[in-house]
Amino acid sequence: MTIAVTGATGHLGRLAVDALLRRGVPASDVVAVVRNPEKAADLAAQGVQVRTADYADRAALETALAGIDKLLLVSGSEVGARVPQHTNIIDAAKVAGVGFVAYTSITDAPNNTLQLAREHQVTERLLADSGIDHALLRNGWYWENYTNDLAGTAERGVLVGSAGDGRVAGAARADYAEAAAVVLTSDENQAGKVYELGGDEHVAYPELAQAISTVTGKPVEYRNVPVAEYQGILESVGLPAPVAAVLADADAGIATGVLDVTSGDLQRLIGRPSTPLENVLRAAL
Repeated sequence: MTIAVTGATGHLGRLAVDALLRRGVPASDVVAVVRNPEKAADLAAQGVQVRTADYADRAALETALAGIDKLLLVSGSEVGARVPQHTNIIDAAKVAGVGFVAYTSITDAPNNTLQLAREHQVTERLLADSGIDHALLRNGWYWENYTNDLAGTAERGVLVGSAGDGRVAGAARADYAEAAAVVLTSDENQAGKVYELGGDEHVAYPELAQAISTVTGKPVEYRNVPVAEYQGILESVGLPAPVAAVLADADAGIATGVLDVTSGDLQRLIGRPSTPLENVLRAAL
């Protein structure tokens, strides 16, 4: 049984490869599909098959997916370009005869109002139309989304956002990666399964600020601002306008509960509680 992971040197893809190996999949049966094989040298040294293919290169993807039984399609990171990229991967998987695809989507994708959800909605439809057996891993928010400027937030003493008192059921990337590995290695037929994945903690931003205070030892408070103002703040620190718009929109969605997952699917898959927020914050310091 050969299992491939796309984006295998990215944050989630690398963790998924590690999780597959921990679950006993022989390294020779794991295929890491990467853009830059140099970044996967350590995986190759472990015996993992490293194959080079960009999401935009349909022919290379067909070659990379030859002989693959199961595929973890890690959604692309280039918002706005993901539909053609995912189309290439799904079409290549069909040509290559891949028997099963697990796709990292977003929570409650068909009804999700976030800008981030649009490309996931299209991809889910592409998978449904492909005829390939597949499962949907509708990942919630990563706690790591809040660690990029952790030190800066602590120094300023202010966490700025537009989430109001909305709650996020986040989890560590490693939790979602482990869940994907469980689905890919399950003896149970996973075709048609839909998993709504979120963590145990349901955290509002004032509580997130308190958690940052706890782990950094510096007082941090949450300041809620209108969405347009928050987008402007993000642009002022160097984020491109489209990226700032997507992030501000995500906060607006959090305010309405879009990312507050209560299904328990993640915990059932990984057989344990999700990684606590404070643990993720501490690991990022």
